[in-house]
Amino acid sequence: MEPSPDARKRPRRLRCDAELNRDRIIDAARKVYRREGLSASMASIARAAGVGIATLFRRFPTRTELIAAVFEDAMERNRAAAVAAGANESAWDGFRGYIETVCGLQADNRGFAEVLTMNFGSAKDLERKRQEGFAAFTGLIERAKAEGRLRKDFTPEDLPILLMANAGVLGAAGDAAGEASRRLVGQMLRAFAADPAEPLPPAPAPKRLLRGMVRQRRAGAPAN
Repeated sequence: MEPSPDARKRPRRLRCDAELNRDRIIDAARKVYRREGLSASMASIARAAGVGIATLFRRFPTRTELIAAVFEDAMERNRAAAVAAGANESAWDGFRGYIETVCGLQADNRGFAEVLTMNFGSAKDLERKRQEGFAAFTGLIERAKAEGRLRKDFTPEDLPILLMANAGVLGAAGDAAGEASRRLVGQMLRAFAADPAEPLPPAPAPKRLLRGMVRQRRAGAPAN
């Protein structure tokens, strides 16, 4: 007996609903991670997506799988930026461009700095991209030192330290966060340079910076 047209349509509809839920969860997680970092709970992401916690876990059985889906594009951008920087004729120009790109990715989503230091053994493609990006960056460091443009005592561990400092600026500067972050990165690149004559991006206007900090403090203040 042939299945009815409605019966044939049902599996297709279920697949469409499942895909819609997946996209909704990823979009919600991206926004929550951008605001709260990777410490955000799965329950808060489910609420933001408008789905039940059981639905979330059906689509993403582990937190790592959800993080991998959210940050797949950003990790590819990081990998591509590191590889392109390594191909730059000037290792210092490549190094500077890569640092600016990574800090820009962090400005787009606060969780990105944590993702760079995570091990994604179960998400093989993401882990491969992370390792390729790191390998390109470490090679770039050695070339920039050999050029005499990067301090000899710079280590790969200085990048997560910079990202931690940048996270503080992004979290505190409110509306002026983008300008304040670029200023910090400029200051740090000058500190990393063997010849500290690198030009700095302009600082945020004092009133704009103060206004942004006050607004950010008010937004984070607990309700009475």
